[in-house]
Amino acid sequence: MNRFKTAVLLTSLTLLMVGLGGAIGGQGGMYLAFLMALAMNFFSYWFSDKIVLRMYGAREISEMENPAFFGMIRRLTVQAGLPMPRVYIIPSESPNAFATGRNPEHAAVAATEGIMRILTPEELEGVMAHELSHVANRDILISTIAATIAGAISMLANMAQWAAIFGHRSDDEEGGGVIGTLALAILAPIAAMLIQLAVSRSREYMADEGGAKLCGHPRSLANALRKLDQASHLLPMQEARPATAHMFIVNPLTAGGIAKLFSTHPPMEERIARLEQMGR
Repeated sequence: MNRFKTAVLLTSLTLLMVGLGGAIGGQGGMYLAFLMALAMNFFSYWFSDKIVLRMYGAREISEMENPAFFGMIRRLTVQAGLPMPRVYIIPSESPNAFATGRNPEHAAVAATEGIMRILTPEELEGVMAHELSHVANRDILISTIAATIAGAISMLANMAQWAAIFGHRSDDEEGGGVIGTLALAILAPIAAMLIQLAVSRSREYMADEGGAKLCGHPRSLANALRKLDQASHLLPMQEARPATAHMFIVNPLTAGGIAKLFSTHPPMEERIARLEQMGR
């Protein structure tokens, strides 16, 4: 179901981009905006892992430095049939973890010092299984595709705004066209962002399910999420940035109310309930 939902959302993004390009009045601008967004996200796809790891001060460790944690990752990757990723520790007391890398052969997993202090070995194993499930599902690639299309839509919207302001006459007949184009230019990027965030939430559900199956202890992962959710409110990650919030197992940028629509993660209560149902 989550794979189907992801396919529907990506298709919706594509149709939104094509529709906006047609509204502007030509395919040339649409192709140009798409190529620009593709180039930006190509760079992100190839170099985002290095940028993100450096952003959070992550330090790569060897098996000799932390044999228990390193051995846990190795055991899980063997069970999942994945190549061994690079393993990093983030010097932060805020408990969290993420995976990055453009494909399973160039993947990296990172965990904060804080997450190792508050979780049991079984709970930590569930968290890292979740992150390795992201690697196996190629979620970095999926996120890049969604970001590419959403970026193209934003560029097209900017073009549409300038076209509406300078490309039309000010008579009554053209006035309706200007208003319609401006409305589309404003609403389309918002719709694209909501769809992109929905893709991210769908992939989180998949990673929860895949991680629970990989570690064999759905309730351990549920308990870990419960602890991490509480700790994220008590000890937020000060260095967290909105652009990288979707990568973490628990959103370091907490929000409530209508802001949940703009969240990169599903509701924690729903994630825990699904895992506990798997455990039963």
